[in-house]
Amino acid sequence: MIKKAFQYILWIFALLVLVILGLATWHWHSDIPKTILREKYASPPSRFISIKGMEVHFRDEVGSCDSLPLVLLHGTGASLHTWDGWVENIGKKHRIIRLDLPAYGLTGANPAGDYSMDFYIDFLHEFLQKMYVEKCVLAGNSLGGAIAWNYALRHPTIVKKLILVDASGFPSQNSEKPLAFSLANLPIINHLFKFITPRMIIEKSLLNVYGDKSKVSDSLIDRYFELSLHEGNRKAFIDRMNTKPSPSRVQLLNTLPMPVLIMWGDADKLIPVENAYKFQGALTNDTLVVFKGLGHVPMEEDPVNTAKVAQSFIEND
Repeated sequence: MIKKAFQYILWIFALLVLVILGLATWHWHSDIPKTILREKYASPPSRFISIKGMEVHFRDEVGSCDSLPLVLLHGTGASLHTWDGWVENIGKKHRIIRLDLPAYGLTGANPAGDYSMDFYIDFLHEFLQKMYVEKCVLAGNSLGGAIAWNYALRHPTIVKKLILVDASGFPSQNSEKPLAFSLANLPIINHLFKFITPRMIIEKSLLNVYGDKSKVSDSLIDRYFELSLHEGNRKAFIDRMNTKPSPSRVQLLNTLPMPVLIMWGDADKLIPVENAYKFQGALTNDTLVVFKGLGHVPMEEDPVNTAKVAQSFIEND
């Protein structure tokens, strides 16, 4: 009886090994050389600037030299392309600067392996100095939102207005993490994730963060998927997802002197809309706009209406 049970366990184990080997063969992806990705995703006006040992991908698009620069920060797993719709809708009237944050897009991994909030604040400050930006409107989505408000706390004289789009910062009670986020936190599995990266995982993750699933196109999935295969990005993604959280500074939000626009999709599963009201309660000079039916990246889902709200806020003196 014991012998049969042991044989049964061996058969199950062998089957699992075969399944894993099959998945590895089917979904194994090598890094895509940066030269190939740059050719596809760094068309003009893309440029690169050296900061902290990284060649940082950015775009500086000047619509009006008279306006304060609008600096845009993307979220986890995204790239500067997440703001394409805003540039198209308000770029003619404003100078817009956007960049791929370390660990993502064409910027890639931080050689020092540091993805703490303090690192991102210092990195952004050095970037703005090299861009000769003395004052700006700073906007960020998700991780980019957290970097934006933490940067504003550190450098309140530089940030004249702040835009938080489904920003992270407060704990989320009912968060539904995308599949890629969950896998990045699983020991052993996350190591395999550096080499075995099914496109399906990226697709499911995007479906999770979009309110309107019909807007998750093949070209959108391809962009997120291919940029995730940039040299070193998969390891960087896992390293950042497993970085020890910095001490919370949300208790300092009420010290921010600048006007703040809070924008949120009410169908956001990753950072539910209840967090928008937490920001509203913590800030003292804020405006909250909630978009019905939109998810975690409302500026991607509905660039026209979200850009219109942002433009009104920027231009309102």
